[in-house]
Amino acid sequence: MKAVIIAGGLGTRLRPLTNNTPKPMLPIGEKPILEHLVNWTKKGGIKSVILCVSYLKESIEDYFGDGEKFGVKIEYAISKKQLATAGQLKTAEKFIDDDFVCMYGDSIFNFSLRSMIKQHSIKKPFVTMSLNEYKTTLPYGVIETSKKGKVVNWNEKPEIKANVNIGCYIMNPQVFNLIPKNKPYGMDDVIKKAMKKKEAVNSFITKKGFTDIGNTESYKQACEEYEKNKRKSKNG
Repeated sequence: MKAVIIAGGLGTRLRPLTNNTPKPMLPIGEKPILEHLVNWTKKGGIKSVILCVSYLKESIEDYFGDGEKFGVKIEYAISKKQLATAGQLKTAEKFIDDDFVCMYGDSIFNFSLRSMIKQHSIKKPFVTMSLNEYKTTLPYGVIETSKKGKVVNWNEKPEIKANVNIGCYIMNPQVFNLIPKNKPYGMDDVIKKAMKKKEAVNSFITKKGFTDIGNTESYKQACEEYEKNKRKSKNG
């Protein structure tokens, strides 16, 4: 099985950090985000990786090369313009001939990829999506009313839970048929199209979570969390 990492975004919400550095190459600890992902993928048993690159792609190619020094084989799918998540994935089509892992290049994952692959291989759906149980507390009192407008309950600042997409998938290669070529296209559009065609889309739910690096604040938190975990491991 191969892995495709989508690493071509502009990272506009992380400017000025991304003015001269692509977002996947921003460091967390001693390594860029993308190296953490490559290592996580390798730990999951995958030794062949396709990087979908575009913005400042040379810095990624120069750093990773053919992947030999990282213990994996790395190939590059290159686009000359921004194509959104699924549009970037489409550029990797020529490298894929079997079910494959696809992930966004701006997150750090800490669940078991091997377990997700095992579940997918047993159930054999069209797509398996990784989901995380996300909890948040609403900052307001939630008021329930009857159809006639009578207040029936007051729930002050309740905690709500939902399963959220964390950007790691295992896909059947036929998924490429659902993505237009050389056109910006979102992964949500692909999954919705697959479901509309009655293809099986399964979930792999993890409570271990992930770190989404979407803006300067979340990047700062990711760096702090990494250092905290590093200190914990040192102290045993």
